Amino acid sequence: MTEKVGVSINFSSHPLVESLIRDAAMLRLKVTELSNGVTLIDAGIKADGGLEAGRRIAEICMGGMGTVTLTHSALTAAWPLRVNVHATDPVLSCLGSQYAGWSLSHGSGKEAFYALGSGPARSLCVKEPLFKELNYVDHADATVLVMEVDKQPPLALLDEIASACRVKASQLAVILTPTSTLAGGLQVVARVLEVAMHKAHELDFPLQHILDGSGSAHVHPPAPDFMTAMGRTNDAILFAGQMHLFVKGPDTVAEKLAHDLPSSTSRDYGKPFAQIFKEYEYDFFKIDPMLFSPAYVMVTAVESGRTFHAGRMDEELLARSFGA
Repeated sequence: MTEKVGVSINFSSHPLVESLIRDAAMLRLKVTELSNGVTLIDAGIKADGGLEAGRRIAEICMGGMGTVTLTHSALTAAWPLRVNVHATDPVLSCLGSQYAGWSLSHGSGKEAFYALGSGPARSLCVKEPLFKELNYVDHADATVLVMEVDKQPPLALLDEIASACRVKASQLAVILTPTSTLAGGLQVVARVLEVAMHKAHELDFPLQHILDGSGSAHVHPPAPDFMTAMGRTNDAILFAGQMHLFVKGPDTVAEKLAHDLPSSTSRDYGKPFAQIFKEYEYDFFKIDPMLFSPAYVMVTAVESGRTFHAGRMDEELLARSFGA
């Protein structure tokens, strides 16, 4: 891909992080400066958080290159609330920032800590092979990382993250978003466009041909246990996610992308995600990776103006998952 000269997702997202910290009380967040200087933003562990906090965190995850809004929709009768996402550069915003691709771990046994990191900090660390394909690396003095966890990461791990990003610990902000909370759940569902970008990449579609994109999905009801909450965040996208991409290239290629993208093309489609996960004995890697994509897809070939549709919304499966 062509190098994104002059584009800094850390620079673009920095004002959003400052705003999140400034409005912490209003957003029901808890901000703490740790002994090593790292700024910890709790969006649901000891803080209540909420949908607006989740919306803002989702925009931070997108590197300041996307917009996230909440609306009511008549697409389904039982659950009208939806999150809408648009990215100015969906490939860089979603894959270069929002994608939870940084695997983090510290310690062992009962003291072990594991998490996946997403957000602008990934583009400073660039440990993932994906960044070679994106031909992108950012440079910044301050950064932010988002973790979908329900406990505070160890100080030693935070020091390692700052070092890997080549920033001072005092210039690292870490946002914690438990999946079972309003903020945590919403920022996961706001990845509806990102999962489509990831599947397009898995399908070997040339990423440089993706010009623009938007998506939407239902905001699920929260659940007190992680497994149910994780299932509902996935199902919001798998059964009710919508996506529209604008791409360059021949109509035949655009049509094939539309045909291959929907979640219903997967061998594992047809059950709530939590049930699938249980049947695979909680081994995430046994699940068909082609499952993770929106339910309904539109792909417009910009050179011909033709639009191709595939997939469908599944209100029955959504209701089973949401308990509506």
